[in-house]
Amino acid sequence: MTDPVRASDTPFAVAVEEGKGYYWCACGRSAKQPFCDGAHAGTGINPVKYEAPAAKTVYFCGCKVTRNAPLCDGSHKG
Repeated sequence: MTDPVRASDTPFAVAVEEGKGYYWCACGRSAKQPFCDGAHAGTGINPVKYEAPAAKTVYFCGCKVTRNAPLCDGSHKG
């Protein structure tokens, strides 16, 4: 298993649709940040599914070290 790559120094703001599933890139290698494009193959790191409970803007982690995956918990500040 490899360590995730920091994709961004800030979170990604995304307007999600209620009931829709999103696959957050946990490895940091996806070219479609913050979402998975399959670039994690061979890393031992898998994407995390997020199912939107409501239509709203959420903040997906960009630094890949959040303790609240897939959402930002402010870890990028430390």
